[in-house]
Amino acid sequence: MIPAAGPAALDALFATLNPQQRAAVEHGDGPLLVIAGAGSGKTATLAHRVARLVADGTDPGRLLLLTFSRRAAAEMGRRVERILARLPGRHRPSLPWSGTFHGIGARLLREQAERIGLAPGFTILDREDAADLMGLVRHELGLSGRDSRFPLKATCLAVYSRAVNAEAALEQVLDQAFPWCRTWEAELRALFGAYVEAKQRQQVLDYDDLLLYWAQMMLEPEIAEEIGRRFDHVLVDEYQDTNRLQAAILAGLKPDGRGVTVVGDDAQAIYSFRAATNRNILDFPGLYRPPARVLTLERNYRSTGPILAASNAVIGLAAERYAKELWSDRASAERPQLVTVRDDADQARSIVERILAHREAGVPLKEQAVLFRTAHHSGMLEVELVRRNIPFVKFGGLKFLDSRHVKDLLALLRWIENPRDRVAGFRVLQILPGIGPGIAGRMLDRVAEAFDPAMALAAAAPPPRTAGLWAPFVEMVGRLHRRAAGWPAEMADIRAWYEPHLAEQHEDAAARAADLVQLEQIAAAYPSRERFLTELTLDPPGATSDEAGVPLLDEDYLILSTIHSAKGQEWTAVFVLNVVDGCIPSDMATGSAAEIEEERRLLYVAMTRARDHLALMLPHRFYTHQQAAAGDRYVHAARTRFIPPGLLPLFEETAWPPPPARPALGASNQRAVDIAARLRAIWR
Repeated sequence: MIPAAGPAALDALFATLNPQQRAAVEHGDGPLLVIAGAGSGKTATLAHRVARLVADGTDPGRLLLLTFSRRAAAEMGRRVERILARLPGRHRPSLPWSGTFHGIGARLLREQAERIGLAPGFTILDREDAADLMGLVRHELGLSGRDSRFPLKATCLAVYSRAVNAEAALEQVLDQAFPWCRTWEAELRALFGAYVEAKQRQQVLDYDDLLLYWAQMMLEPEIAEEIGRRFDHVLVDEYQDTNRLQAAILAGLKPDGRGVTVVGDDAQAIYSFRAATNRNILDFPGLYRPPARVLTLERNYRSTGPILAASNAVIGLAAERYAKELWSDRASAERPQLVTVRDDADQARSIVERILAHREAGVPLKEQAVLFRTAHHSGMLEVELVRRNIPFVKFGGLKFLDSRHVKDLLALLRWIENPRDRVAGFRVLQILPGIGPGIAGRMLDRVAEAFDPAMALAAAAPPPRTAGLWAPFVEMVGRLHRRAAGWPAEMADIRAWYEPHLAEQHEDAAARAADLVQLEQIAAAYPSRERFLTELTLDPPGATSDEAGVPLLDEDYLILSTIHSAKGQEWTAVFVLNVVDGCIPSDMATGSAAEIEEERRLLYVAMTRARDHLALMLPHRFYTHQQAAAGDRYVHAARTRFIPPGLLPLFEETAWPPPPARPALGASNQRAVDIAARLRAIWR
């Protein structure tokens, strides 16, 4: 227990906070909702609140901090340490219960496994492995050989995940999000039941199970009270991105709201496709009696006044929201621009010219970003960037754990940790030449029934093509099963076995081998194989190999990103593609008022990423892809409905290419020039 700090010390500690931030930091134990506008110092406020609780004497081990990425949790811990380090005689506290919903859920489920009917040694499937298991079950039920087009495994998993996280009936999910799958409701229901049975039989959980089992666990009064008593305070970041399961978990932890703090911004709720619902943050105050206190952070530390004025006006037309007016003392005469261009080709050329002009003015490429509603919208721009030799990174690209070679090694670890993990076993055995699904399946049946997987494999007869490689493989499996080398030394053993296969299967073996070296280095930071597999599956690092598309030879590069991936980021100059109806809002997201409101929030998020320069691009026509009725074609577009005429004074309207400067001419010469211009326009 850290002794409480005095009032004078706390005053000095919080001197940099504005009045609204300080009110949030100094709030007592009642339920608190902090509406943190874009760029308003949300993370600093939450970190100072955690630091204040610790400085007041709260045991750091009795604080539960829930975030949406391990990086966010780690950054929060570092900030708390730096804040408390300014107090005399303070040791830097750790926050042992700081992490993602999924990560904390995995820890608690591991701890309570036997009380809720789980095997303590369960392993966790990532999304691709869960899809593979769904595919296996789909095949076993005969759903992959139908004449009619049954949904693919990834689609089946998406439907299942949506139903679980939204706590919605299957027919509702199909009607609202997957109408093309509606005729398969009965088959999907049978598939999902068999998928759940397969997971239970193999002692594996998928991502959704980590929340589902945790939420179900909190319905058991004895367990819920026991876990809730551990924590004096529960603090949740980005609460607008939570789904119904996560809200239920929070309610189970602290039913009366005592010690609950949630921070977020309803205007940045843009993840309904992940089953997040902004109802959680909109309805939060009314969950408690008396209602939760609501504090609003409106001072923006990121953008100029004109950018905020335009952004406030766009979100101010929302049907339902917490009222706030972002403001900044960063004055500027430059309004955000509405740039009219002829088509997506001109849009690309215009943006490149502006990017290079900013670069000449001292703004590095890394400080500039081009944002778009959908990934394929940047296609024409990417071609132009390559032509002009401008390096760029597009988010999100292939991640570290999405690459085949890394997944192979992790599958081997998972299979050794849990020999019943059939998806992992299939992947590992088929690394060896000559072993296909049929042989792999029979070998896995043998392993699942054995106490020692190495002995079961040694008794199996490998196919002729595998014979020379079989004994080294079996010996390695035996060493891993016995934990002969210990952790993390066994990673070197695995890598030595796998690298010859890597060289045979990939032309870029050297780049992939570098990833395996990095994986081994990452493993050394974890105390056990189980912790390594759990943490890495829940929050994978970025790629190092050239598969990720990062320009390794350039120290500066432009950022291309979907708006969803850009949330939480900021740049000096931001360009937003296709700010026209059909793109923003997407013509695929106008089926309901709720969808249209989320599209409005998407535009708001894009606009509030900019510090100094913001340009919204308005092509007169753009290319649409794979339209069911008419195929790929150009369509004419109008400015987005989210910027109606009444908001235009907040923007500078311009066009590209700009009209050429005209020399002073006599009246007759001027008339001839005008006629010639009109004739050219007819044939353009």
